[in-house]
Amino acid sequence: MWDYTDKVKEHFLNPRNVGAIADADAVGEVGSLACGDALKLFIKLDDAKERIVEATFQTFGCGSAIASSSALTEMIKGKTLDEALEVTNKEIADFLGGLPEEKMHCSVMGQEALEVAIAKYRGGPVPTHGHGHDHVHGEQEGEVVCKCFGLTDGFLKKVIEQNRLHTAEQVTHFTKAGGACGGCIPKIKEIIAEVFGEKAVVATKKPEKLTNLRKMQLIQEVLENEVRPQLWADGGDLELVDIAGSVVQIAFRKACAGCHSSGHTAKFVEQKLRDMVSSDIVVEEVEG
Repeated sequence: MWDYTDKVKEHFLNPRNVGAIADADAVGEVGSLACGDALKLFIKLDDAKERIVEATFQTFGCGSAIASSSALTEMIKGKTLDEALEVTNKEIADFLGGLPEEKMHCSVMGQEALEVAIAKYRGGPVPTHGHGHDHVHGEQEGEVVCKCFGLTDGFLKKVIEQNRLHTAEQVTHFTKAGGACGGCIPKIKEIIAEVFGEKAVVATKKPEKLTNLRKMQLIQEVLENEVRPQLWADGGDLELVDIAGSVVQIAFRKACAGCHSSGHTAKFVEQKLRDMVSSDIVVEEVEG
């Protein structure tokens, strides 16, 4: 299990500023359910339209995503829009006493949503990082590098530079790029080298083929670390019933048991396992 600080746990269990603002001055939406994380940020300005007086959020994601969104809304209240734009994902993580590196993409998502919200409010080009609803009509930041998550080279360069990332693994932790099929890893290494003026070291080794045992281990890890914590947040849970090759059988528990949207939840679980383990996984919901 991830090693979370007490402040992360506090903002996950008791998140601040949850919900929508009906008459919000600015709204920024990033991520998607297919990616496993989605965030919608609402901002209300004072009468002079100078300072943020209220900020709320709605998110679908893990504990780190909820905590990061909660922290962001607390951090930007009272700031001008220009001051809010200076808030970095590192400052969001620091506000929480730090995040596991594998979860830093949650703080990056908060920074993205803020940039999108303010850009839309100001009527300028909306930055597109590749995987958000508001990004469809935005200004594309270069060419798509990670096709699995639709992330562009411009966005990756920005995150690499701001956070001083020197390995492809770090880039995956901060953005998810390369975390699914791994086909863009060589390109990510080239971008890192370009940012820091180094010579790219591109491996030609083929992706490791998963053994049945390793696949089963990864499935269990993803369910425990990525899926179940999200279900717990809504009072639900699931049980792993069986794994037969690429077929994963699960049974929903607690609030998820008999829920009319359990079919959508099963699809989410399937997509998460396909993204993080193997693209051929099929999830079946069974009675247990």
